[in-house]
Amino acid sequence: MVAQFDDGAPRLAGKARWLMTTAVASLMCIAMTPQTVSAESLRDALAAAYKSNPRIDAERARLRATDEEVARANSGYRPTVTGSADIGYERRSTKPPSTADGETHPKGYSLNATQPIFNGFRTLNGVREAEAIVRAGRETLRTVEQEVLQQTVTAYMDVVRDQAIVRLRESNVTVLTRELKATQDRFSVGEVTRTDVAQAEARRASAVSQLDLARANLKASRATFERVVGHPPSNLQEQRPHEKSLPRSVTEAVQIGSRESPTVVAALYREQAARHNVDKIWGEMLPEVRVDAAHTHRYDPSRTTDEAETTTVTGRLTVPLYQAGEVHARVRQSKHTHVSRLQEIEQTRTEVKERVEQAWSQLTAARAALESDRVQVNASRTALAGVREEERVGQRTLLDVLNAEQEALNAEVQIVTTQRNLVVASYNVLASIGRLSVVDLGTVEQAYDPEAHYHEVRRKWWGISITYPDGRREHHDLWNTHTEKHHPVKPTK
Repeated sequence: MVAQFDDGAPRLAGKARWLMTTAVASLMCIAMTPQTVSAESLRDALAAAYKSNPRIDAERARLRATDEEVARANSGYRPTVTGSADIGYERRSTKPPSTADGETHPKGYSLNATQPIFNGFRTLNGVREAEAIVRAGRETLRTVEQEVLQQTVTAYMDVVRDQAIVRLRESNVTVLTRELKATQDRFSVGEVTRTDVAQAEARRASAVSQLDLARANLKASRATFERVVGHPPSNLQEQRPHEKSLPRSVTEAVQIGSRESPTVVAALYREQAARHNVDKIWGEMLPEVRVDAAHTHRYDPSRTTDEAETTTVTGRLTVPLYQAGEVHARVRQSKHTHVSRLQEIEQTRTEVKERVEQAWSQLTAARAALESDRVQVNASRTALAGVREEERVGQRTLLDVLNAEQEALNAEVQIVTTQRNLVVASYNVLASIGRLSVVDLGTVEQAYDPEAHYHEVRRKWWGISITYPDGRREHHDLWNTHTEKHHPVKPTK
């Protein structure tokens, strides 16, 4: 025993020196690491996705296009003005001849204007319908924003989870490599059998395979993060579930969701638009009153006249008597559409209730699972330490140690996955009730205001240029930028 102690002393001293050198090197690396690299929090990722995600930008542009429906509807209140000009050649010959015979070159211009006075309230109901459609479009934009923010949270936590799993798998490969080396050394002196070596080799090979899979999953998660957020993940942090804005019970969550969910509010506005559409079509059966004005100036209208000028103003009343039943059919059709919109409201509320209850159940299950996983991790670590000690004194086999290590690893992986599920579930609850927004989360200083463009164009009389919200680039500039970015080589003629 004394000889063994003396022979092992140099090895222990060498190992101590190696550990000291490694620790010093690690501290030096930490000290030399640039401190300018800041961690990217979940709030930062949500803000980046909100500002740069192309799906949100596309929906904003679609909403701005919907805003123009109000401007189109308001055009029913305004006059229409047209102008025309003509020039021609005319030759006249009569028998017996008259003073009007001969060649003329008639030419002239005319201006015509029509001002609607009353059209059966079609313009009024058309404007109301368009405004309801715009408000429904805003809720659709809210839905898209919530979906993108949900995807951001999921992508963020997937990267965090997969990074932790990769670290656990790498640590497991290191431990099993050390176990395999120790088993081979013991086999060389006859302490263990070839079976023990084969078991250690099999476990290490399986661990390497699982590490490769974990790394592949991490690459996939990073790619998803970059697609949603707009840039690769960098130094992501562990996150806590968002408990601050969560309702106190599932009943309260269902009540909030039935009132504030963007899908429910959008259904309410679509029903309102359908109701105004019924009134708009019904207005086609009412009389129409308008004023027509025209001014015509002719040059050389005949051989005997040099110029002729005519101005007329006409008040016109049109009473529809029978339109072959087409308008009546459209009124009935629009009424059926309105009934379907009413049913869609009830259907949407039912779907929202289902989503809220599902999200709440997942949140509750994740909370309970996290408590169980913590107990499992602590118990697995204690069991692993005990099995290793028993194996040293011959009460356990190498297979028992390998099994205990695998159980401890599985527990660590499970708790990492559960932590990810808990964070994602908390944000899913917010999305299901309609409160997952950058305004509620406070992730950006200034949110996109959909009403700004609406008020800009709703009463606009003319103009065809469109710009970004910042007013710097027009549509054709955006197209040129996109073309140069994705198709830099212009085809030759």
